[in-house]
Amino acid sequence: MDRIEELETALTIISATADHIQADDARRLTGPGLLWNKPGAVMDVFFTGIDPSTVSALWEKNARRVLDALGWTDQDLTHRTFTGGVNLAISAPMDQLYSAIFAVQTAWHFCAAELLDATPGDFDQMVADVKAVMAKEANPRLIDLIAAAEAYGVDILCDDDEVSIGHGTGSQVWPVDALPVPGDVDWSSLHNIPVAFITGTNGKTTTTRLLEAIARASGKVAGLTSTEFVRVGNDILDRGDYSGPGGGRMLLRDKRLEIACLEVARGGILRRGLPTRAASAAAVTNVANDHLGQYGVNTVPELAQAKFAVHRTLTDGGVLVLNADDAYVRAEAKNTSANIWWFSLDAQADLIREARDSNKCCAYVQQENIVFFDGTSQKTVIAVSNVPVTMGGAAKYNTLNALAAMCLALALDLPLQAVRDGLAGFKPDAKDNPGRCNEFNYHDARVFVDFAHNPHSISAVCDALSGLPAKRRFIMLSHAGDRSDQDIRDVTATALKFQPDVIVAAELEGYLRGRALGEIPDLIEGTALKHGYNADQIQRAQSPSQAAARILKQLEPGDLALLLVLSERDAVLEMLGA
Repeated sequence: MDRIEELETALTIISATADHIQADDARRLTGPGLLWNKPGAVMDVFFTGIDPSTVSALWEKNARRVLDALGWTDQDLTHRTFTGGVNLAISAPMDQLYSAIFAVQTAWHFCAAELLDATPGDFDQMVADVKAVMAKEANPRLIDLIAAAEAYGVDILCDDDEVSIGHGTGSQVWPVDALPVPGDVDWSSLHNIPVAFITGTNGKTTTTRLLEAIARASGKVAGLTSTEFVRVGNDILDRGDYSGPGGGRMLLRDKRLEIACLEVARGGILRRGLPTRAASAAAVTNVANDHLGQYGVNTVPELAQAKFAVHRTLTDGGVLVLNADDAYVRAEAKNTSANIWWFSLDAQADLIREARDSNKCCAYVQQENIVFFDGTSQKTVIAVSNVPVTMGGAAKYNTLNALAAMCLALALDLPLQAVRDGLAGFKPDAKDNPGRCNEFNYHDARVFVDFAHNPHSISAVCDALSGLPAKRRFIMLSHAGDRSDQDIRDVTATALKFQPDVIVAAELEGYLRGRALGEIPDLIEGTALKHGYNADQIQRAQSPSQAAARILKQLEPGDLALLLVLSERDAVLEMLGA
C-alpha cells in the first residue's frame, strides 16, 4: 500500500444517518473555490425539514471544538447554505489535507449525533485517531517552502506527487518526498508568468483558444488547458478533460511556457478548487442552466457563485472580465470587490456607460467594430466582420467570446496589434477551434459540426445559422440520458429554431445513463410532432455516425446541415474529410 492510499484509508468514521438527513463523502480543497481561497476539506450535507441555521450552529460549535483539540487553533471554519442543505468546511495546513477530511468527518459525527439524538463516540479517542494520521501526513519541509515562496512573492503548486515553485520558464519541480530546504532553492531563477482563468457555462473553450491565439500572435510561447487537452505551443502534452487543477499544474510546470490560458469548469472548482492564487486576469463568459445538482449547486444563481470562484485567484490589481449582457453574471458581480472590466454587444448598455463615466476599462461593439475603452479613450480594434469566428457578425456568441478574449489579453499586457492579429487569424475550423461550429463543404452543401449540448449553447448556434440561405435544412440531434424528460424536450424545442426540414434523432448508446434504448429519440420525435412537424420529416439512427452518414447521403447542392455531435466526433469529422 502506498503512502497516499494508506492516508486515504487510515480511518473509518461512521456518523448517524436518517432518511431526512444525508452527508456526502468529505473531500480535500487544494485551492480557491466556491467557499473561500483556503486549503482544507469540505462536506456536503443534504436535509429536509430542518432549519439550516440549526445545522450551521452545530457545525460552528463542533468543528471549532475539533480544530482546537487537534491544535489547529489558527485554522478557520465556514459553511454555506444552499437549496436543500449546507456545505461545511474547515481550513487546514497544506500538508494535512487528508487529515482535514477526517477532522471534518469527526466534527460532523458529533453534529449528527446531536441532530438525531444518537450516542456519539469518545471525543478524546477520535481526536487522538486523527492526530495519529496528522503525524503520518506531516511534511514540515513543504510548510517551510510555502512560507518562503510567499516571502519571495512566487507561486507554489502542490499535489500528492510533486511540488513546484514559479510558473513555466520560471518554474522548478521537486518530488513531494524530496523537497529542498528554502536555503537551497535558487530563488532568483523562479518567477510567475501571466495567467488567465476562463470559465462560464458556454464559450469558455473558444475564449481560451482565442486568448491563446492572441498570445501566440504576440510572439509568446503560449499554452492552454481545456476539456479536451493540455497544449504548449503546438505540443499537446496530454488529451482528456483537463479543466480541473491537475491540468493547470501540468501546464504551469512546463519550462517552455511564457503565458497560460486556463479553461476551468464547474466540476474542478467544486471538487478541489483552482490551482493558483496568482492569476493576472479571469473571465466569466456567461452562466446558464447546465450540470446542476452536485456539490450543493442546484440553481443557476448558485452556479454563478461557483463560476465566480475565479475572482479568488486574482493577484492585487488583477482584472475580472465579465459579460454585461448576462443577467446571472450581472447579479453575482455585486458580490465581488474585484476590478471588473465589462464587455457587451451594446455600446449603450448601462454597465458599459457606467464604466466609461467612471473611467474604467470596458469593451463593446460600436458601428460593427470591436472597441476597447482604456479608461480615458476608446480604440477601434477590429471590425466584427474581420473576426472569422463571428461568421460576419451572425454568431453573436462568438463576438462576445472575442470581446472577452480581447479584454483578457489587454489585462495581461499583450499589445493591441497582437489582439488584432490573433482575432483575425483564428478560424472556425477543425484545426483552430475543433467542435465549435466548424464548417465543411460537402458536395456543394454547407455542413456545420458543433458540440453544443445544452439549451443555451444550442440556441446560440441555431440562431447564428438560422439566417443562412438554404434550399433544405437538416439537423442531427441526440441527448445524454441524465437529463430530465422536460430538459430534453426543451433543448429539442430550442434546436427547432434552426427550422429544419429534416430531423435525424440519434441514439447515444454510451450515454443512456439508466434510460432504455429508444427513450430519447421518442422524446425528440414527440417534441418535433408537437411543434408541427410531420412524421415523415423525422428520421432515426442508431448512432451519431450513422445519423451523420444518413444526412450526408441526402444532401444536395445548396442544402444546409447542422450536426450536433456529442459522441463519435472523430468518425463524423472523418466523413467530412477533416
